[in-house]
Amino acid sequence: MVASLTVSSAQVAAASAQTDRRGQARPVRVLERQDPGNLTELRKEAERSAKELEEATKALEKRRSTIAASEKQLKGKLTTLQELERRLIVMRQPVSQMAELLYVQPLNGGGVLPFLAGGADETTLRALSDANQIVATRQQAVQQTSALYAQAEQLASEAQELRAGNLLAEAQLAAEIDTLRQRSEKIVKSLTAALVKLGIKIDKVGRAALGCDPLRAATAGEYPNGLIPKGMLCPLQQKGFSLRADATIAFVSLNEAFKQRFGKQMCVTDAYRSLAEQQAVYYRRPGFAAVPGRSNHGLGLAVDLCGGVERSGSVEFVWMERNSKKYGWFHPSWAYSSPFEPWHWEYDPQLGSLLD
Repeated sequence: MVASLTVSSAQVAAASAQTDRRGQARPVRVLERQDPGNLTELRKEAERSAKELEEATKALEKRRSTIAASEKQLKGKLTTLQELERRLIVMRQPVSQMAELLYVQPLNGGGVLPFLAGGADETTLRALSDANQIVATRQQAVQQTSALYAQAEQLASEAQELRAGNLLAEAQLAAEIDTLRQRSEKIVKSLTAALVKLGIKIDKVGRAALGCDPLRAATAGEYPNGLIPKGMLCPLQQKGFSLRADATIAFVSLNEAFKQRFGKQMCVTDAYRSLAEQQAVYYRRPGFAAVPGRSNHGLGLAVDLCGGVERSGSVEFVWMERNSKKYGWFHPSWAYSSPFEPWHWEYDPQLGSLLD
């Protein structure tokens, strides 16, 4: 019988080393980083942690697909092992029967004495020929059985390695994701506390700020333009306006920098627009609003500003041109001319992720 397929810790470690020698990548180790000290650093770290967790989760899903394929391969090997066992049983049975028959009725009852005495007749010779055939068949069966046993042992070894490697990879990735999730939760908690201090709250416990989790930004992107649920949006410091989580966090940082420069908060006239609101603006201001369902306002990634920023060339506008990209915000090229909208600014998640 072939060896059982239990997996010990030593075998798991061995499988890991073999897997690495075959060139398969190990999970990336999570590096320790110092805790951020201000809102801008918190925002960047939160977005970075969210991205790392997202990538690790994708890697886990990909690995699970690979594991599923390996498990299918493992199942095939085990099925082959069972078939080999059946073949071995079938091959051993006729050889055993022939040997037993020869023992009970050796050479037609006359044994080998007539042959040795030189008086063997045709029947004796035929019986001796049958015996030789039995011996040859048995020898061939023994050789085939040995080969089948060797093949079975090889299959058992491969199955053992597959199982150990799958268990190890799953455990490594799960541990990495758990570490990343804990890190992300810690950063989001610190970020929430900072946002509450800066006025992002609707009650004493800062419930609205709790929704400003960068992990939810990608989820918000799954909803159609203008149909993002309120629970997926984060309020701005300017009452009545909200954006997608990552855009809100970046805007709060930009707003704090603006306030330090001009002694006042940024003036906002519009931010996220629902599809119904976008339709109302489109019909009310034809030529100055995007077709409903195509505006960045409906994605929670755009604001319309006032307080001086709405005038091209003003001190506030120039300051925004020079500083907004530090926080992931920019004035789109089309808004300089067609149509001319100096008040319109957008957040680019990719631009925000590249900030130092």
